[in-house]
Amino acid sequence: MAEGQASSHRKRRVRTAWLFLAPMLVGLTVVAIWPLARTVFYAFTDASLSAPGDYAFLGFENFAVAEDGYWYGLITDPLWWNAVWNTLVFAAGSVAIEVVLGVILALVMNAEFPGRALFRAAVLIPWAIPTVVSAKMWAWMLHDQFGVVNHTLMTLGLISTPIAWLADPDLTMLSVILVDAWKTTPFVALLVLAALQMLPKDCYEAARVDGVHPIKVFFGITLPLIRPALTVAVIFRLLDALRVFDVVYIMTGNAESTMTMSVYARQQLVDFQDVGYGSAASTLLFMVIAFMTALYLTAMRADVMKEGR
Repeated sequence: MAEGQASSHRKRRVRTAWLFLAPMLVGLTVVAIWPLARTVFYAFTDASLSAPGDYAFLGFENFAVAEDGYWYGLITDPLWWNAVWNTLVFAAGSVAIEVVLGVILALVMNAEFPGRALFRAAVLIPWAIPTVVSAKMWAWMLHDQFGVVNHTLMTLGLISTPIAWLADPDLTMLSVILVDAWKTTPFVALLVLAALQMLPKDCYEAARVDGVHPIKVFFGITLPLIRPALTVAVIFRLLDALRVFDVVYIMTGNAESTMTMSVYARQQLVDFQDVGYGSAASTLLFMVIAFMTALYLTAMRADVMKEGR
């Protein structure tokens, strides 16, 4: 009798859980799964914005098709592979800078010093500014003729002539990466700070009594303990960086030196009005992000299991 009551109670709890999850699942389907499914569907068609309801099924022709001994399609487009490379460079550069600066800022914010509350509030300012606003603001600051960055560097005698930060192909990617790092480093810092404030104090007291150098304490105690928070921060930032659009498009437009996969897909969809080809690019973008995320999670899981042994 007791087992039957326990089973009935468990079933009621499961039904209640699904009841509470239902609104979230419906919302997720409407705003995420359905648009994704439509994008994948259009990737196999010749849909166009000029004729939205008139399209034919093409199979994999938008991705790759062989004609007269030559291959055509998205995977043979040099501009697409340039966008893939730019995206990977942007993601690697921005996430690496954000993790290093985020950890440093978190360590500073976790220390006791006068004005710490004011410092914490100031760190949040870049993250609180909308991306569109910050990108446009930095575009003006980096302007080769009117920008305050060139003016400051010339005043300090570091450069003799203005630098075209957003026009020189050798500097545009670096400029965009630094702007994105300025914008999103506070996010990483907050996650790491939350992890630092949950660390046990006895480990640090024992290290201080033993006279362990602070650098050894950081790499031997702090870094391993905040690793889960760093993993979450890297995953979230990596996902954002791989699908970056706003900061790149606002600052450099469709420039090939900084064109990412999202900017490429937008160009095909809007500028060229090729919904099928643009959807194919968006589908490949989704596959690249899913693959990179799965690869990172698999590596982290294998590392954790190795440590557990």
